[in-house]
Amino acid sequence: MARVELRNVRKVYPGGVEAVKNADLVVNDKEFVVLVGPSGCGKSTTLRMIAGLEEITDGEIIIGDTLVNDVPPKNRDIAMVFQNYALYPHMTVYKNMAFGLILRKYPKQEIDQRVREAAEILGITELLDRRPKALSGGQRQRVAVGRAIVRHPKVFLFDEPLSNLDAKLRVQMRAEISKLHISLQSTMIYVTHDQIEAMTMGDRIVVMLDGVIQQVAAPLDLYHNPVNKFVASFIGSPPMNLVEGTLVASNGSVRFKDESGIIDLEIPAEKRAALDGHIGKRVTFGVRPEDMLENVTQTAVEGRSIDAPVEVVEPMGSEINLYLDVGGVSMTARIKADAEPKVNTNHVLDVNMDNVHIFDADTELTII
Repeated sequence: MARVELRNVRKVYPGGVEAVKNADLVVNDKEFVVLVGPSGCGKSTTLRMIAGLEEITDGEIIIGDTLVNDVPPKNRDIAMVFQNYALYPHMTVYKNMAFGLILRKYPKQEIDQRVREAAEILGITELLDRRPKALSGGQRQRVAVGRAIVRHPKVFLFDEPLSNLDAKLRVQMRAEISKLHISLQSTMIYVTHDQIEAMTMGDRIVVMLDGVIQQVAAPLDLYHNPVNKFVASFIGSPPMNLVEGTLVASNGSVRFKDESGIIDLEIPAEKRAALDGHIGKRVTFGVRPEDMLENVTQTAVEGRSIDAPVEVVEPMGSEINLYLDVGGVSMTARIKADAEPKVNTNHVLDVNMDNVHIFDADTELTII
């Protein structure tokens, strides 16, 4: 397999639209890296530049030890799996998987061996004589993946391959692609707009916005230590609660107060040093839904609790998502299902202040 490196890569379309801005990224050999971000963030364009399907405007792309800027796609030794499967409808599954090898004039016996090995890995051996129209969406996606596997490429590229599948199949195929990565020990780059896919599949995640790489990190590091407000809000489901307000020094403590006056929370002493220079200034306060804890006695604790009316109760089985109106700002808590909150009544939640985040209101970068 191979290492992939992007050095200061840019893509500017006619009219001056800059889709990817100075991207620097190293994907290590045998690593599974996921590019994630909202629509239009540049993730698919980045993948297509690696594949050679889009010309780069500036920078360098290296696969293995080879600079591939001017290397055509067919000579880059990559295999790409698309969102729409891109299968030939008139060919059987076997011929769809074998077609690329036939074009490259591989021996018939080797083609047969590779196709049957890939079919065995993907559990589609019994489908080899069928045509795509006789397959379900999940089966078609397996065939598309199988067509890539038989190539034995240096790098696998996946462009939102699960977005056409229903929710249950997406979960199943996520696990299958992850297992495939482990068994093949291959380099994989995967594009998705679904942050749950990114969190569950990637060794590392690349978060993009407006053509700029915001952060590259392992999933849990990204979740617990976002570098800015966008990453914090994009990664996590339900997303992080974000509230605008001010840091105030009071009687030797530092407190966060929101504009409505409902939120008044004391910042732990060990976090205060990082806030020097921000006292009296506007900031954004962030707390994950699971760090909004059920107050068993429903008695507010000064400097730690939020007491607000419940707008929506969303049962999720073992948990409840609770949506509260906090001074006109919607906040979400994830609490145990044995709680019995009522809509249109006030509910008290204790904030786990050890896990809160503070972002600069101007730069949106993380302070703590």
